[in-house]
Amino acid sequence: MVSIREGHLDGAFNLDIWVTKFGLAQSAQHQLGLLYLSLAEIAAAKPDQQVLLNKAREMAEILQSMQLDLDTLRAALLYPWYEQGLIDQETIVKFSSESVYALVCNVSEMAAIKTLHGQGRNLSGVQVDNLRRMLMAMVEDVRAVVIKLAERVAYLRDIKNAEEEIRVLAAREISEVSAPLANRLGIGQLKWELEDISFRYLHPVIYKKIAKLLDQKRLERESYIEKFVGTLSDEFNKLSIKAQVYGRPKHIYSIWKKMDKKQLSFDELYDVRAIRVVVDQLQDCYAALGSIHSLWHHVPSEFDDYVANPKPNGYQSIHTIVVGPEGRTIEIQIRTEQMHNDAEMGVAAHWRYKEGVGATKASSFEDKIEWLRKILAWQDDVKGSGNLAEEIRSQVFDDRIYVYTPSGEVIDLPNGCTPLDFAYYIHSQVGHRCIGAKINQRIVPFTYQLQTGEQVEILTSKEPNPKRDWLNPRLGYVHSARSRAKIQHFFKAQDKEKNLTAGQEILEHELSRVGLKLEDANMAVKKYNLNTVDDLIISVGCGDIKINQLINFLQLKLQPKVESEPVAFKKQRVSQVDNRSEVVVEGVGNLLTHIAKCCQPIPGDSIDGFISQGKGISVHRQDCEQLKEMLKNAPERNVEVNWGSDSTSGYSLDVTVFANDRTGLVRDITAIIANEKVSLLGMNTRTNVHTQVAVVELTIEVASQDVLTRALTKLASVEDVFEVKRR
Repeated sequence: MVSIREGHLDGAFNLDIWVTKFGLAQSAQHQLGLLYLSLAEIAAAKPDQQVLLNKAREMAEILQSMQLDLDTLRAALLYPWYEQGLIDQETIVKFSSESVYALVCNVSEMAAIKTLHGQGRNLSGVQVDNLRRMLMAMVEDVRAVVIKLAERVAYLRDIKNAEEEIRVLAAREISEVSAPLANRLGIGQLKWELEDISFRYLHPVIYKKIAKLLDQKRLERESYIEKFVGTLSDEFNKLSIKAQVYGRPKHIYSIWKKMDKKQLSFDELYDVRAIRVVVDQLQDCYAALGSIHSLWHHVPSEFDDYVANPKPNGYQSIHTIVVGPEGRTIEIQIRTEQMHNDAEMGVAAHWRYKEGVGATKASSFEDKIEWLRKILAWQDDVKGSGNLAEEIRSQVFDDRIYVYTPSGEVIDLPNGCTPLDFAYYIHSQVGHRCIGAKINQRIVPFTYQLQTGEQVEILTSKEPNPKRDWLNPRLGYVHSARSRAKIQHFFKAQDKEKNLTAGQEILEHELSRVGLKLEDANMAVKKYNLNTVDDLIISVGCGDIKINQLINFLQLKLQPKVESEPVAFKKQRVSQVDNRSEVVVEGVGNLLTHIAKCCQPIPGDSIDGFISQGKGISVHRQDCEQLKEMLKNAPERNVEVNWGSDSTSGYSLDVTVFANDRTGLVRDITAIIANEKVSLLGMNTRTNVHTQVAVVELTIEVASQDVLTRALTKLASVEDVFEVKRR
């Protein structure tokens, strides 16, 4: 073994004992220890990097029980330094090997997964490329996903004492992206911790309440389970069934989820008391089940056989709930050792079969990451419409259904898909030529939602003939982003010449109106992530790009700077009053002022003025992005403005509320507005049916910054509201 210099480590840490925990060969233990010592020396020389050493060690310990290889553990130790840009390829290869460097790079590519959090349909070209590289990294070496998930667990643990805003933002992203990814890959061991810690940060009151209830009943529950395990073990011994029987941990997030879904109180839950039975062979699962049901009555509605019908992520186990001694319900999970390893580690349990070792397991590994390869194959279909993130989200986070072709091939689709979605998943031309569909030999409408186990047959015509109505989300013809992208591509190709002519006519007319030329439109090509000016013109012609937004952008970029000498400002304060406010302009008199609509400042906001042609001075918040852009082009037009002392008028502005959709949400929001004596000028609501996130857009009138702050605080405290922001 390697020697240890305690000066580089904390007093309670023993490197020899630590490396032996990973179950590696002696030579591998030696290499892991040497790498740790090298990193410890760096941290000792630079105390500010001690936090990186602690994180690296914690990531390796999180991966410990997953029985991963030396390269994975070395990559986990090195990644925090690489992530911060403190070590490069040369250093990593010196400390380990080229293969470890490649794995570290793959983990780094996984950072693009953040793009999936809260993104709409409009991804930049860079974001799409990052997502694509992430997917390729996942397919190339799935260990990168496991390391990244371990890093997320370590990060959640590390921020437990951070500011609430940091904890909430991290928890929201991880609960919406990383935890579902761990679930999709079947890595239950990391999934549960990601979910539990995120839940604790997002809903601390509920978390503590459930934790307290669990703790209050812990001794009683442990005593009950101990007796139950003894009884069950004795029964298995009589029947010569080899099995490990033990109480299994309960996760607070899963308890809350069940309470919320079934509207149950804590005392009404069936599975607060839980047992796991791990047997040697598949047939022993059913032998154990028969023995359990012969001893106690089971609850038929709570029985699930995931051995015969595995979950989409490959999870297998038998779940049953029985009424045990004293009339108390207890949940029992029955599985083999292999099923247990798969449930805890998912694809991580099969990574070694990628290299061809243990061919009997190779298909299992391939099945678990097949969806990744599908996304890579589909990326060209969706990249043009900006729906790559939406397609990945549907593949990772949506529930799945499994339907059959007439030849018996299984097709994996997001829940909610229709026969048209099925047709487009088979092939673009099958979708374009679809004129009808049969489900189990029965004709169904295009809006029919497919169910797992159904056989789907598509009826086609000789010529492609898709309908524009298929793109209308309210009509429900298609559900998936991929199908919509293919239909949009068809019509864009059909209408290309028509849109080019129409777009050119519109653009030339609007450009001439503001004194610009068609060639000037070249400046906007990169802004809209297009390749040529013709693409821009076509987008204008088909309505994808709003002409007013385009003209405003070009004016902002091309408006000439004022070449005249600066105005000699006098040291005086002149009050200028517009239709809504009184603003004091430093040094300039007789100028019209108006409140900018882009940022809608109100008294109490820090403001700046901008001299606009023919419109006087526009008053902006100092943090306004449009103001910053204008000042880049014409800094000499900046003028100092302040709020006057008699600003008592009402000020209208826009506020957007984001919340988990529920009954009564709008009522609760409008009640807050009324109680705070804020005038509601307008309201618009919409809901994303896939994520169940409601967006409520409010136009309100307030008298001051204090009134606005109080109203926003009250809105943020409404149940299920997770973000409130003003324009």
